[in-house]
Amino acid sequence: MSETQPNPYTETSPVVLLVDDSQFVHRLLEARLRSESIVLSSAEDGKAGLEIAQRDEPSLILLDLDMPVMDGFETLRELKEDPRTRDIPVIVLSGMNSSQDKVAAFDLGAIDFVTKPFELTELRARVRSSLRMSELLRMLAQKAHIDGLSGLYNRQYFDEKLSSEFNRTLRHGQSLSIAMIDIDHFKSVNDTYGHPAGDAVISGVANLIMRETRSIDIACRYGGEEFAIIMPETDPNQAQLMCERIRQGCEHLAWSRHPARNITISVGVAGTGNTDTVTITPEGWVEMADKNLYHAKQAGRNRVVTTGLDGTHISLAQAG
Repeated sequence: MSETQPNPYTETSPVVLLVDDSQFVHRLLEARLRSESIVLSSAEDGKAGLEIAQRDEPSLILLDLDMPVMDGFETLRELKEDPRTRDIPVIVLSGMNSSQDKVAAFDLGAIDFVTKPFELTELRARVRSSLRMSELLRMLAQKAHIDGLSGLYNRQYFDEKLSSEFNRTLRHGQSLSIAMIDIDHFKSVNDTYGHPAGDAVISGVANLIMRETRSIDIACRYGGEEFAIIMPETDPNQAQLMCERIRQGCEHLAWSRHPARNITISVGVAGTGNTDTVTITPEGWVEMADKNLYHAKQAGRNRVVTTGLDGTHISLAQAG
């Protein structure tokens, strides 16, 4: 049971990761928590549980203390030291009932301590309470990462997710692409029609990006009139097509404050279909996409320039 099922996340069902070496506990909680509308993910030792938590970032972790390979205390310590998992609430489930163990668990960051054998009705209530708290914290964190004008994620969130998404895709050898987008001649929009018109352009382009990107994509306002998109599981050809749709959509948008003036964008994309061979850093990846953006602007703007990280795939989509 140390292997979890393929990513079971849905928008409505939080994932609870149970890390316990007792198969009886796994069977018991799988049966008794079924009515809680959660997805129960499983690991039988701390090391496997840590790997699953880093990969899937569940909403809650139920953690035993006495386990082989890596005990619960060490697992909890590593969970709270890792930026990817430190905010995941952890309920300790343990037959160890000394005050010293409880204090150690709380000092390491556990939010609750339930002693085995536990009363199932009480455990269900504690799980529900912890999930509510987790959702509130997630909403607060998300709000702090939203750019007020565009409604997209902000630069800080982009920087945080770039590293974690890069590492995740590298581990699984998946494809990944990054796009840098700039609104063409944006300064002249502000100078000619005023800053409210410029704000409307930023908001309108952001709405278009949100419509064209998928739920797994991470679209951000990078700064000023520039946007960035992290596209997991997307090779350069696929990224090119998505960004070309955004470019064409922007070209045909109507603007109430300046109906006679079209707004266009330039896009630079860097991607790969196989991260097994990637030697570039996340920052280097962004630099390559930014260089492609520069080439798009130098070539006349209103176009998408895409390259693969190995330099073999180069494409140029020009304005129609």
